[in-house]
Amino acid sequence: MRLVLSWLRDFVDVKASAEEIAGKIGLRGFEVASVENDVVDFEVTANRPDCLSVIGLAREVATAFQLPFAPKPSTGGASVTTGASDRIKVAIDDAELGPRYVGAVADITSAASPSWMTDRLQAAGVRPISAIVDITNYVLIERGHPMHAFDLARLAGAEIKVRRARKGEVITTLDAVERKLDEEMLVIADRDRAQAVAGVMGGLHSEVSASTGAIVFEAAYFKPASVRRTSKRLGLKTEASARFERGCDINGPLAAMQRAIALMEAIGAGKASGPIVDVYPSPRQSITLHLRRDRLAAVLGVPVPDADVARILRGLDLAPSAAGDGWDVVVPTFRVDLLREVDLIEEVGRHYGFERLPTTFPVMKEPAAPPDARIARDSLVRRVMTAAGLSEAVTFGFIEAKAAAPFAPDAATLVPLANPLTAKFDTLRPMLLPGLVDAVAHNRRHGRKDVGLFEVGTRFAPDGERRAVAIAVTGAVTEYWKGGAREADFFDVKGAVQALGDALGVPLRFDTASVPYLVAGQTAAVVSGTTRLGVAGRVAPAIVDERGAPKQDAVFVAELDLDAMAAAAVPRGERARPLPRHPFVVRDLSIVVDAALPAEIIRGTISSAGAAALQSVGIFDRYQGKGVPDGKISLSLRLTFQEADRTLTDAEVQAQFESILAALVRAHGVVQR
Repeated sequence: MRLVLSWLRDFVDVKASAEEIAGKIGLRGFEVASVENDVVDFEVTANRPDCLSVIGLAREVATAFQLPFAPKPSTGGASVTTGASDRIKVAIDDAELGPRYVGAVADITSAASPSWMTDRLQAAGVRPISAIVDITNYVLIERGHPMHAFDLARLAGAEIKVRRARKGEVITTLDAVERKLDEEMLVIADRDRAQAVAGVMGGLHSEVSASTGAIVFEAAYFKPASVRRTSKRLGLKTEASARFERGCDINGPLAAMQRAIALMEAIGAGKASGPIVDVYPSPRQSITLHLRRDRLAAVLGVPVPDADVARILRGLDLAPSAAGDGWDVVVPTFRVDLLREVDLIEEVGRHYGFERLPTTFPVMKEPAAPPDARIARDSLVRRVMTAAGLSEAVTFGFIEAKAAAPFAPDAATLVPLANPLTAKFDTLRPMLLPGLVDAVAHNRRHGRKDVGLFEVGTRFAPDGERRAVAIAVTGAVTEYWKGGAREADFFDVKGAVQALGDALGVPLRFDTASVPYLVAGQTAAVVSGTTRLGVAGRVAPAIVDERGAPKQDAVFVAELDLDAMAAAAVPRGERARPLPRHPFVVRDLSIVVDAALPAEIIRGTISSAGAAALQSVGIFDRYQGKGVPDGKISLSLRLTFQEADRTLTDAEVQAQFESILAALVRAHGVVQR
């Protein structure tokens, strides 16, 4: 918001000398005489649309420096009354998006804008055009309420309708661009067609020109969300839309109209013809908030004198009245940001002076709530994944539908955004894998061959949100500091998943599975009991290629539902055990089994064979070829036996070894090699 400081004098009654004011606000030492002609850029936050105006900033200045807020501009002459006009008809067809519309007809002359007006407009960054257009811009900056003027002769039927655009309707706006409208957009139309995009920009067809003899002034209120959506869809940002989409004062259009008519008559640019038409089906009343004295002191950390509270609130055009333990405060409709008691406390605090508030700790009335258990769990997951040699990635929760579709069972499971920022962010991710695969592709495109990533985040479905962890690995993997590198494979991802299961206390197994986005035969379902926790496998080359990585890259991934893992966790007793004092015994077992028999089932058979001293089972070799019958494979297993309280004898180990072999023969018909 840019304006010349002298404009503020129209609203602030400055009785002190310029030198005294300069000293009070920290300008002593500068040329005071030039202060009023200085132009200042104010950065106004989105929640304060009232300060996108001279009058709003003047109200803040007057309160901050304890000066009288006394607006000098008046409507001038006899105020124009409201009523029905015989020259223009106004109707609101959609009161939800356009709840108020004020219009007035005026006969205009060819008078030019005075220099004081054009100088102020130019200082505010607005180019003077003509007297009528300059008046609408002047009121916009001064009052913060956008206005527009139509050429009455170009309005078919001498009528105005506030309605939604028709399907396929087009309008050529004042910037000479033809824009296609949709049924969600609000327009200002005459009998035949749209003449303006409500709250954004007027139409070229009804533009005021040098030949215009009569105009229709417009001052209205439009629903902020509607203006914001329309502005974004059309790619059209204007001074009007910047104010409407933040929330103008619904009770401000009539005052803006009176001010515009007064300016027009004062500079000799025209004269109102007939009454002002004010269509306002459901007038909005001011709200009343209760401000407690004790709550004010508790939040700010210091009691504020009642006199200061009342002075500050009155200075901001709020209407406080004493009420028991504090004040009842009437909030005018131009303060759209004041909705709660704490909003009033903020107003008092900033004008009382944050520098006057001591550093204090808030009083704890009850113990703080315990931290969410998911915080510690996610932290543990990150430590485990980092220990597995992976780097954490953080990807967007919003992705494009094209990237999400391969990872969703069907289109009904996707959650589209109602108002996406761009087409690249139009869907909530159904899994973490789409973003992680894109991250891998991004690294590969930038010359990074070896990539290992993980992400902990939220995935979305129509029935709610779930926390998950995803892993993606491609390229070379170094097993230990002295060893050489090898290409990453499924077992690298499987090992990271197993480490996570151990850390969270979740017993896991890997079952064969078929998933559309993973390669058949290199896919496993991660299961605990009867609960499916996630999947692991190799991403289909077509998806890898489509996301921008070389098609020949083998990208291995896994994704697990952390909420489901937490539910499947087995309570553990001792978290730490002493190191074993007695030696372990290793026996190797080579067997011939059916090639289609999963190794996970063989592990399960061995674990349930009743060998009490068995500590671990490892597979160190798989062979298929000469010497092994067709349809069979040779597996070499390493069995580790150990007891915590004694050294095992050969006889004890042999007995347990033979019980394991017997169980394998019974269950799977294996043959020992």
